[in-house]
Amino acid sequence: MLQREPHLNSSRSNAMGNSHSGKAGGHSGGVATAVQSNPNGQVQENPAGGSGPAVKGMSRTASGADLHDRAQAQYHPVDKLGKILAKKCDDERGINGVTGDVFARYVFPKFPDLGMKLFQYLRHSSRAKTDHLGVTAFRQQCEKFLGILDDSVILESYVKMFGDLNDQNELIKPENLKELLRTCYNLSMSTYQDGPQSCRLLDRTLNSVVQSCFFSKESLSSGYICRWLENNVPRLVPPIHKYCVHALSTSHRTIIDKNMKNNSDTVVSISAINAGESSYGLELQTPILEKASPNFAANGATGTTSNPGKPLTQADRERMIIQQPLLPLSEAWLLAGALPQIYSRPQSIQSPHNASSTNLASQVFMAKLLSMMPSHWTLLYDSRQDGAGTNRFLHHVLGYRGPNLVLFRCDDDLLFCVANAQEWRETHLYYGSEDSCCVQLLPKFVMLERKPKSLYLNTHIRGYPKGLRAGSDPRKPILIVDEHFEKLEHRGLQHKILSIEVWGCGNTQQREVQLDIKNWQIKEAERQRTVKLTAADWIDHPDRYLLELGGRQNYNNSSS
Repeated sequence: MLQREPHLNSSRSNAMGNSHSGKAGGHSGGVATAVQSNPNGQVQENPAGGSGPAVKGMSRTASGADLHDRAQAQYHPVDKLGKILAKKCDDERGINGVTGDVFARYVFPKFPDLGMKLFQYLRHSSRAKTDHLGVTAFRQQCEKFLGILDDSVILESYVKMFGDLNDQNELIKPENLKELLRTCYNLSMSTYQDGPQSCRLLDRTLNSVVQSCFFSKESLSSGYICRWLENNVPRLVPPIHKYCVHALSTSHRTIIDKNMKNNSDTVVSISAINAGESSYGLELQTPILEKASPNFAANGATGTTSNPGKPLTQADRERMIIQQPLLPLSEAWLLAGALPQIYSRPQSIQSPHNASSTNLASQVFMAKLLSMMPSHWTLLYDSRQDGAGTNRFLHHVLGYRGPNLVLFRCDDDLLFCVANAQEWRETHLYYGSEDSCCVQLLPKFVMLERKPKSLYLNTHIRGYPKGLRAGSDPRKPILIVDEHFEKLEHRGLQHKILSIEVWGCGNTQQREVQLDIKNWQIKEAERQRTVKLTAADWIDHPDRYLLELGGRQNYNNSSS
C-alpha cells in the first residue's frame, strides 16, 4: 500500500479522510494508473502511465478502503442516493457517512431486515473498520453490486449475505438458508393481487427445502448451497436481487429532504411519489391462485364450522386435516421457483395510453417492464369438490391445452406434483416435453425427475397398464397411480391417495377453449337424447329390435 509523504499537501490528505473505494487499490470508472517517483523522491500517480501533471496519492480511512476522491460516479442515481443518505446521517446522528439503520429505513422501508443485510454486505466488501461507510465507499460498493450480471455470482452473493460474514470458512447454517428463503417469500407475496399475503404453512414449506438441502448436516459451504439452489430451485433468489437493484436505483426519488426542496434533480413532488408508490414494490413472478368456491369453504375447507362458537370435536379436527389446502401460497411460490418458467410465465402488460401522464407514466411503465404481471393458476379439478374417481378426473382435465400441475396428497404426509407442459391425452405411449417434471414437495422437497417422454395416461386401452404414471423408464416409473385413482406407488411402497388437485398454468384463452368444448359436449348430449326419428328411421333402428326381444311387440301402443 502506498502512503503519501507527510509534507505533500497535508490539507488535501485531510480532506480525503472520509473517502474510500471498494477494494484495496481499486479505481472507479476503469481509469488505469501508474505509480512514479519524482526527482525529490515523492510518490506520484499518473493516469494510464502517460505524461502530465502528477496526480496526488491515495489515503486509507477506517470507514472504507483506498480510493480516488476525484473518481466520477458511473451510476448517477447511486451518487445522489449516497449524498442524501449522508446528509440524513449528519442531521440525525452527526456522522459523516452512511449508517446501516438510516440506509435500511429510507431505502428499504418495507423490508428493513433486508436493508441491514445488504448494508452489512457492502460494508464487509469495503473492509471498513467502522460501523458506517463514507460517501465514496458507499457509492463504489453500490456500483459494484449493481454491476453483477452473472446469475451464479448473484446467488452466491445473497447466500453469503445471509450467512455469517465474519466466518472465514464461509459456512452456512440451516437457519441462514431458512432466513434467506423467508425473505424471498415475504418479498414475493408483498405484491400479491389482494395485498400482502401470509401462509400458515410457510414454516412447513421452508423446512422441507432446508431439510432436503442439509440432510443431517449442521453447516455446509456456501458453494454447495449455491449449486443445490441452482439445481433445485433456480428462480427463487433472483427476484430479491431485482428488488434490491430497483431500490438502489430509484430510492433517491422517493426520499424527501426539507432542506433540498429546491433541488429538482434530487427531490420529486409529493403527488409524484404517491402516484409512483405502487410501482415501487415490483410485480414479481408469483402465481395468483384462483380461490376455491364459497360453498366449499363454508363446508369446512378453511377449517370453519357451521357454529363458530362451538368447540371443535375430534371429528372436526380430522376433517380439517383432510380438507386443508392442498396447494397453499407457500407451495405455489416454491413450485414457481423450482419448475421451468413455462408454468409461471407472466402475462404481458399494456403501455399507458394517457398522453397527459407523460414523464411519471413512462417511469412507472419502465419500472414494471422489469418484471411483468404475475401469472394466474386456475383450479381445474379438486377431488374434494368435484368427486373422486377416474371419470371425474378425466372430465375436468382432458381438453385443457396449457401447462398444468397434478398434485397428489397421500397418507404419511406425502405430497407429490406431476408437472405437464402439454395437454393430457389417453394413449399407450409415454409422452411429454423436456419441461415435464416430477416433484416431491413433502415431507422433503425433492426434484425427482425432469425429462421428456416421462408421462403416461391410459384408462381404456386393453393390453397396456392402466392409470397414470410419471418417469422416463417404463420398467421402473417414479410414480404409479392405479386405474381407480385411489392408490399411489412410490419406490415400491403404496400410499392411499387422500385428495387430488389439478391446476391450469396457461392463459385465460386456453381455459375458455376447454370450457367451450365442454359446453358443446353437454349440448350435443342433450340434443341426442331428444332426437326425433321418422318412421323410416325407426324401422331399422337397433332400439326397435331390443324392444321386440323384450316382449314389447306393441311398443307403439300407449295403452300397453
